[in-house]
Amino acid sequence: MRDVRPAAVAGTFYPGEPTELAASVRAFVAGAPASPGSARGRPKALIVPHAGYVYSGPIAAGAYARLAGLRASIRRVVILGPAHRVAVRGLALPSARAFATPLGEVEVDREAVASLRGLPQVVENDAAHALEHSLEVQLPFLQSMLDGFRIVPLAVGHASADDVAQVLDRLWGGPETLVVVSSDLSHYHRYAEAREIDRESADRILSLSRPLDHEQACGATPINGLLLCARRRGLEPELIDLRNSGDTAGDRSRVVGYASFVFGEGARP
Repeated sequence: MRDVRPAAVAGTFYPGEPTELAASVRAFVAGAPASPGSARGRPKALIVPHAGYVYSGPIAAGAYARLAGLRASIRRVVILGPAHRVAVRGLALPSARAFATPLGEVEVDREAVASLRGLPQVVENDAAHALEHSLEVQLPFLQSMLDGFRIVPLAVGHASADDVAQVLDRLWGGPETLVVVSSDLSHYHRYAEAREIDRESADRILSLSRPLDHEQACGATPINGLLLCARRRGLEPELIDLRNSGDTAGDRSRVVGYASFVFGEGARP
């Protein structure tokens, strides 16, 4: 068992120096479009991208900015992202008690982890977490927006949407629990083609009825699991931002798509 999972991509995907990192996140959030209010309900789940901050930070910040005012009330964040580096069957938890970033340590919610015992699709796999960036890059945003929260980090490998939804249902909780799905959209298409593909993917997410495949999103499996839960529980999805690396810091010959969504709870009677 590793006591603390150290930061693996600090200094590459995001600044490795604490003051610079904190300032970077603040600037991204400050630059996010203003919230239209609470018409879609209290934020219960987010879909956010996980590339280097220079590419996807502004898009992710749009969703995280919607957590303003919830700093003291969210106590648990369930984070799901695709396992990029290690093949995993199911959803992998770490043995670590905490994850570290330059902004400090975030405790793993061991009580929530224990509640998943008995689910055959949930495994413990430290190798899947050791170098995985999809979960780690969300932590500085969460550390900047929330106080006193714990995480349930799940690296999603070969699993079904139903497998993911079953885990989410067990962890759903109340207003103290936030779900974060970490996913980029299409990869390495030309700019105009990527815009068409990603718009279609965004429309599928907003409809809650059409699953994505892994050509449309690297985190298609956790997205599809969230969509199942959102449909059953009456969540209202809102598209916050939809851009790609050609709009932020890359050229337009081969781009990666990014989107951020907020799913509101309690908007429907």
